[in-house]
Amino acid sequence: MTHPKTLITLAIALGSLLVAPAYAQTAAAPSANPAAAPAGLYQALGEKPGITRLMDDFVNRLAQDPRIGGHFKEVKPSALKESLTDQICQLSGGPCQYEGADMKSAHADMDINKGHFNALVEVLQTAMDAQGIPFAQQNRLLALLAPMHRDVITVR
Repeated sequence: MTHPKTLITLAIALGSLLVAPAYAQTAAAPSANPAAAPAGLYQALGEKPGITRLMDDFVNRLAQDPRIGGHFKEVKPSALKESLTDQICQLSGGPCQYEGADMKSAHADMDINKGHFNALVEVLQTAMDAQGIPFAQQNRLLALLAPMHRDVITVR
């Protein structure tokens, strides 16, 4: 039997192949295409209050993760939480406006490899599990985030 986390990893890989390359390569914020949001995802994530709780949990876990916590030691947690909340809110079809940097610019000097990216995804999955987000909704969100790996991973 296939482990559910393996299915999520597979969904991320497949999602990155299925999303139009032009969308993934734009210099604009990754959420610039509101039509890409799956219907009902924003509501399934608990709207802004649910997304805020998820990002609070996620950022706290990131800072404590021995694999990737070092990447966040110079980051103000409250600012990261707010930025991620707006980004996920907008990506999922909510009314928020993400005004942060595009993913390529934001991660250009961070020396992020595939292992770091995968660790971050695992931490996000753990946070979503802890927040009671159903598996299907987790996959819908991860499919939206998957194409960002092209711009986030800076060490090949």
